[in-house]
This record gives sequence, C-alpha cells and structure tokens, in this order.
Amino acid sequence: MELKLLAEIRTKNEKLAPDQLAGILYGRGLESIQLKLNYNVFNKLFTEAGESNLISLSLDGQEFPVLVKATQKDVLKNTFIHVDFYKVNMKEKVRAEVPLEFVGESKAVKELSGVFIANIDEISVECLPADLVDHIDVDISNLNEFGDLLRLSEVNLPKGMEILHHEGNEVVCVVEEPKKVVAEAVVAAEVAATPAEEAMPAPDAK
Repeated sequence: MELKLLAEIRTKNEKLAPDQLAGILYGRGLESIQLKLNYNVFNKLFTEAGESNLISLSLDGQEFPVLVKATQKDVLKNTFIHVDFYKVNMKEKVRAEVPLEFVGESKAVKELSGVFIANIDEISVECLPADLVDHIDVDISNLNEFGDLLRLSEVNLPKGMEILHHEGNEVVCVVEEPKKVVAEAVVAAEVAATPAEEAMPAPDAK
C-alpha cells in the first residue's frame, strides 16, 4: 500500500491554523523547505508508516519519496508540534529502525504457561528505500520448551535488507519457566529495596 501525504510550503513567520502541523523537507541536493500540513492526516498516516515506511510527499505539484526522520512533541499534551521529512534517493541505501512483530503460537507459552520475554523489539537495518517495511515478522512457533529462544541470526529478513549494529547471537526472545521469572523478580525487588549503605561491604577494622 502506497502512503501519500499532501503538504504546502510555509512562508517565513507564517502562523499556523489550529489543525495544521509545522514541518521541514530536506535531503541531499535539495534546499530545505518549510512545510505545513494537516495534523490529523499526518497523525493517522504516521501511525501506519512510522519511521521505517516510505511516504510519497506531494508538494507544489511534485512528488518526493520521503521518510519521517524526526518528530517533536508537546510533552504535556503528547501532540506533535514539528516533523522532519528526509528526501531519499531511490537508488541509495538508507538506514532505519524497524520494529519486530512476534507472530505464531508458542507451545511453551500456551501449554506450559511459560512467560514470553522479548529482549529486542526493533532492529537497525540498511536497504534501498523500496525495500523498507513497517515491521519484520518473527515466528515464535518453534519455542516449545522452557529456555527455548530465538537469536537475531535466525530472524528472516525481507529481501535486500541487512542488519546493522547487532551481533547475530543476540537473543531476540525467550520463553522462561514462570517460577524462575517470579524468583528473579523477587531478587531484583530485594536488591532495589536495599539501602546503598547496607549493600556496600563494611570497611576492614584496623
């Protein structure tokens, strides 16, 4: 599904309407352009696209292939106040953070009441813009026993995509025995509750 977004050029010091969002478009060989766009339309599209899906940005009769490079939010209202769009070259690889989506059914979880733990929920990748996806599926149907896990090297990547800044033996997810998880949580809570002065060894008496 192609994601399209309409934007307009924003003049210097132009005051935005309540339903508008400020933005900027930039990229190699392109002079930065100040933008204004409909807030609700962007909010809905960004929910689908995130920062790892290609967007066709329509501006002044031209179409630009872009990625959402950064967003700024009002901390109190949790609303967007600015968005950065990066124009990509369709023939050059880009880097992006792609979320992982766990699919399938684990026997260890369903039948043994195991606790599913995800250690990694997104990965850094590099690929051509056309090969970007909004998420990567991770099949957990082979996790049948307590202690079964999946490593990053076992994740099936979409075509043309390479992983960056990760080791292949990193554990993506694991199914643990319930009582082991509870025991670890109790130990962690006890350590957190121990005053710093009690946790430190006493100095040797002289």
